[in-house]
Amino acid sequence: MDFAKLLRRVDRWDYSISANSFSTQMWERAYPAAYTTLEVGYPRNDRLVTATSTEVREVRARLGLAPDDRVVLYAPTHREHLPGYRPPFDPELLCDALGPTGRLLVRSHYFADRDRRRAPAPDPGPGSGRARVLDVSDHDRVEDLYLAADVLVTDYSSAMFDYAVLDRPIVVYAPDWEAYRLARGVYLDLLAEPPGAVTTSFPGLLDLFRSGAVDADPATTARRRFRNRFCALDDGHAAERVVRRVFFGESN
Repeated sequence: MDFAKLLRRVDRWDYSISANSFSTQMWERAYPAAYTTLEVGYPRNDRLVTATSTEVREVRARLGLAPDDRVVLYAPTHREHLPGYRPPFDPELLCDALGPTGRLLVRSHYFADRDRRRAPAPDPGPGSGRARVLDVSDHDRVEDLYLAADVLVTDYSSAMFDYAVLDRPIVVYAPDWEAYRLARGVYLDLLAEPPGAVTTSFPGLLDLFRSGAVDADPATTARRRFRNRFCALDDGHAAERVVRRVFFGESN
């Protein structure tokens, strides 16, 4: 990390868009400069709020997902302090835990080595022979993947804040929590304040799905608290508020 270069870039900002008061406080501490913070929600999440059930069905169909598939999106974050690191994760075992209708979308972080990625194979249609695991790292729009997924599994990725807008189950799978927290640093204790069910081991991850804990009341309660804290401004009009402030000069 080159902090001097980072601060020079930050000094060029006119505005910083924030989705909640917690993020505003953290960003202004991490990126000290004279920019104006717009705490208005994230424009990128407007689509998640406004998407219709028809759009969701169409997105799933384009990805080769059947209406009755239970779709899990696995999206781990990047670990720059551990080049080449891959969290312990067996896609086939997770699909087994999901049951016969389980489908798994795997998306690597955009900092990861893209040479190792492969685009998802075209869907051969309903029936046998459909791949249970699809590598969607090359898919252009991550919002499509959010809309298509019934459950998000992630670790420390900001994807959880976006996906929470959909009010669907989120699982935090943090196998290297202690090491990551010490080496990289975190803004909040995900094990104490998770957006849903949480585990630090792969067997524990399988058990969450097998037992139904992913959808149980404790996970739902945790997700509701998380949404109230971080997603209250994501109402589908964030982009409009930014345009009105930046381009039209409106203060409210």
